Amino acid sequence: MRVGLYITCLSDVFFPEVGISMVRVLRRLGVDVDFPEAQTCCGQPAYNSGYREEAKKAARQMIRAFDGYEAVVTPSGSCAAMVRHDYPKLLTGDGEWETRARELADKCCEFSEFIVKHLGKQRIEARLEGTATYHHSCHMYRGLGLADPPLTLLSRVEGLTVKELPHRDDCCGFGGTFAVKMADISTAMADEKIAHVEDTGAEFLIGSDMSCLMHLGGRLRRKGKPVEILHVAQVLDRGMIS
Repeated sequence: MRVGLYITCLSDVFFPEVGISMVRVLRRLGVDVDFPEAQTCCGQPAYNSGYREEAKKAARQMIRAFDGYEAVVTPSGSCAAMVRHDYPKLLTGDGEWETRARELADKCCEFSEFIVKHLGKQRIEARLEGTATYHHSCHMYRGLGLADPPLTLLSRVEGLTVKELPHRDDCCGFGGTFAVKMADISTAMADEKIAHVEDTGAEFLIGSDMSCLMHLGGRLRRKGKPVEILHVAQVLDRGMIS
């Protein structure tokens, strides 16, 4: 299977190590991974801010970039939701672009979803010693309806104890431009989430959206909390057993 890595702009700029971990894990599972350099931002910030024409331009460019791949895999539930749910709506009535948008939507997957549901792998030989909790990001949990795939993989990592995060349905407060427009509320929501993380006694806070983990990680550092932030791909990459 030839797979296109859809890195997302946030991971590309701030967390390239997540993309590297994704490639390592997928290649060790026998997947042929490629990185199309023509990819751009998916257009979600523009779309959510009401700039529909600008979002359409981004969507068309992304469709061009990933043309020809059998699957498109991303480390972000949020960006996957944009492609799967919003591209077809955004380009409805736009000639061939409507069809191409639906084709991309059908083959776009979040990382853990791709491994569990498409590759049929529920266990990867990996080890990480410690206690962790998992943050369910809103777009992935509510938008894509994906809760089980990342937990399925994490539950089978040797040496890792995963404790359920209290009030796991609550938003972390990032919400894209919400964190900028409503900074005080966003910060309060992050602090509440961090208090729940502390209740678990976790050494690691794991997630599937680096936007949420960036937000929570920033608050953890400012509060001097010794909790390490990790994407699911990093956990699997760090502990994969040859």
